[in-house]
Amino acid sequence: MSATWGNRFKVTVFGESHGAAIGVVIDGVPAGIELDMQAIERDMLRRSAKGKEGLATARREEDKAEIVSGYFNNRTTGTPLTAIIRNGDTRSGDYARTASLMRPGHSDYGYYVKSGGFNDYRGGGHSSGRLTAPLVFAGAVAKQILADRGVKIGAHILCVADVKDAAFDALAPQLDAVDNNGMLDSSLWEQVKSRVEAAAAEGDSVGGVIECAICGLPAGAGEPLFDSVESAISHMMFSVPAVKGIQFGLGYAMCGMKGSEVNDSFFYDGDSVATRTNNNGGVLGGITTGMPVIFNVAIKPTASIFKEQDTIDVSKHCDARLALHGRHDPCIVLRAVPVIEAAAAIAVCDLTV
Repeated sequence: MSATWGNRFKVTVFGESHGAAIGVVIDGVPAGIELDMQAIERDMLRRSAKGKEGLATARREEDKAEIVSGYFNNRTTGTPLTAIIRNGDTRSGDYARTASLMRPGHSDYGYYVKSGGFNDYRGGGHSSGRLTAPLVFAGAVAKQILADRGVKIGAHILCVADVKDAAFDALAPQLDAVDNNGMLDSSLWEQVKSRVEAAAAEGDSVGGVIECAICGLPAGAGEPLFDSVESAISHMMFSVPAVKGIQFGLGYAMCGMKGSEVNDSFFYDGDSVATRTNNNGGVLGGITTGMPVIFNVAIKPTASIFKEQDTIDVSKHCDARLALHGRHDPCIVLRAVPVIEAAAAIAVCDLTV
């Protein structure tokens, strides 16, 4: 099985949810970069369950990234940058009793078949959302590389269940307006909490949508056809557990509109070229136009729910019933904003480094 992505900025994620540690190796980091460790820790904290009591898993990990290679005298060396994150708050016994029961909505069965039954099933093993922690570390590094080139990335919760936040301004995304809960309209947070808490009380879960914007990316990035900007970003997005869809700009809404309504007219803004609208999300023919790259991703409801469900027992080769135990997020969306930002930063770095 391969766990490496990228051509010029390569990211390898390793470890399992209940193993000793998880981590990441980043190949292609330029030498001489002084990393802002506080900024990295802020992104790691945003992804963690800390401060989200009742809205996220009760599992509490420190998520302290320890750099073990590629960094010397407070600068990157140009060699592979490796970081490990120790696992501490594990309760593997929650999974031993259901080891042969394939959890609906999870990758258990696919991994079981692919590995011949040798996969680590505890907490989803290598396919767990726990592996997004090292992804966020890699993305935080990528964001710092991009920031030095004038590229800034931000995301927010566009909706949770039926509660919809305001959208980014497609011409000038208000990245700095996103609050600590990951929303543009702070007044909606209590409604979001209510939907998540209600689902959790029923032993169920809810999903939502995250919108992301990449600002400052110059025109001409990406390649037509197979290495388009959309292809690279989409590839990375679908490497994030629970992502089930992506659209750029107006996306599917364009299908009910006319070309005259969705085409973005070019004009000269002094010596620069811009478009009067940004319906196509800053990408045409797979190549950036110089406008903000805007996309959103669909996050499915958490697969781990506490309602009893039908499944199969692969050890007994029969149908079975499953009642899950353990600690799970009733809504992944609330912790996924920095993960989507990280995935976007990694993709852009691979296109431009």
